Amino acid sequence: MLFNSLEFLFIFLPITFFVYFFLNKKRLIVLATGWMVAASLIFYGYWNYKYLTLIILSMIFNYTVGYTLSHPSNLKINRKLVLMLGVVGNAGLLCYYKYFDFLINNINAVFHSGFDTLKIALPLGISFFTFTQIAYLVDAYRKEVQEYDFLNYALFVTFFPHLIAGPILHHSEMMPQFANIRKKVINHKNISVGLFLIAVGLFKKVIIADNLSDFVGSMFDVIPTLDFFEAWFGSLAYTFQLYFDFSGYCDMALGIALLFNIKLPVNFNSPYKSENIQDFWRKWHMTLSRFLKNYIYIPLGGNRLGEFKTYRNLFLTFLIGGIWHGANWTFIMWGIMHGLATCVHRFWKKFNIRINKYIAVAITFFFINITWVFFRASSIHRAFDILKSMIGLNGFIPVVINKLRFTFENGSIKLSFFMVLACIILVFFFKNSMEWAEKFKPNRIFFVVTLVLLIVSVLSINKVSEFLYFQF
Repeated sequence: MLFNSLEFLFIFLPITFFVYFFLNKKRLIVLATGWMVAASLIFYGYWNYKYLTLIILSMIFNYTVGYTLSHPSNLKINRKLVLMLGVVGNAGLLCYYKYFDFLINNINAVFHSGFDTLKIALPLGISFFTFTQIAYLVDAYRKEVQEYDFLNYALFVTFFPHLIAGPILHHSEMMPQFANIRKKVINHKNISVGLFLIAVGLFKKVIIADNLSDFVGSMFDVIPTLDFFEAWFGSLAYTFQLYFDFSGYCDMALGIALLFNIKLPVNFNSPYKSENIQDFWRKWHMTLSRFLKNYIYIPLGGNRLGEFKTYRNLFLTFLIGGIWHGANWTFIMWGIMHGLATCVHRFWKKFNIRINKYIAVAITFFFINITWVFFRASSIHRAFDILKSMIGLNGFIPVVINKLRFTFENGSIKLSFFMVLACIILVFFFKNSMEWAEKFKPNRIFFVVTLVLLIVSVLSINKVSEFLYFQF
């Protein structure tokens, strides 16, 4: 089920909301929690009910391992071995569904063999609920877990606002909220802010990201050779499509959770305004950055083992982050580029050279835009073809003039052209949705804005499209 579908907005969400608070009002707290878990599983199974068994077994496995790690006195066990079993089990599940066919294809390419792929379908959200549970196991090993009830654990994992595409949750920030009795009562301020965020997120997805989608598809997948203008226009269009698609999802996730008085961690904070690559990763997909830092970079040694190993750990962390995003060499290259850029940034900081803020933002955005080409391209070869076009190897100034003329004669391209310009203005010169939410007051202005955004977005839902991060 998708946040941007009519059945979710007008059937699933209202029913889940009213039943949950009705049960809590009757002081049926356990039943209300069970209802939320059941609703979340229905939400997940709506896409493909066959994977319900997978997520349920995953929860049982991880809860059992976590409980064992938290109660070592009950059994004579090697806690480190149990943790390794849990992490390997989760990683193995992820590798099987996400990377097994990729591995077979590469073996066939290298050794000219003919092994058949298994054509394994990727279960929705597996990357997110797997990382969430790995973090839980590590916390249990560190004796930082204090919640041992399976029903609450199931709610932590399956809570539907975050289940499919994040944010990646941390046990310590969620379980106290689920247990807080004051959050079992309807909060009208939270409902107002939640609806505002839902409206903003839905608008980002339906009006902006989806309207850029067809043009991006043409630039990356259909037109065999792009000229300078098409390559830059296509790359910028995807840069903003991804931004508004994923930030739109995160806005909706935060807004939906607020309806139930739950505050999810913020995942976006104007990342394209970043002055360097480190700042970018503090603002883009912030919960993934937190996971990579706390559960990959620091366990590798962080910056405690000397300069060379610090650079090594930075590079490996981003390489793993690239691999996490998908089974394709394009994602691996994307991770390598970010890893190298982070190492260069760390080295550059040693010289303590100040760069003008606006120039720094422009350089960082330019680099991010280049890396998104690999993120979106179907292959490394295709990505390099687009980059060649971006430096003018397939036409330059005369083509730009001709394409500008064509742009204003073609309706769909004209719309995309102005949408990219509008995106630049919105991203770089306006406050982000979180900043607006912090200033939110239940008054007429916010009511009108929320209502208009919802009406325009709902009326524009003529087809239901997946959020881009569903693929990861």
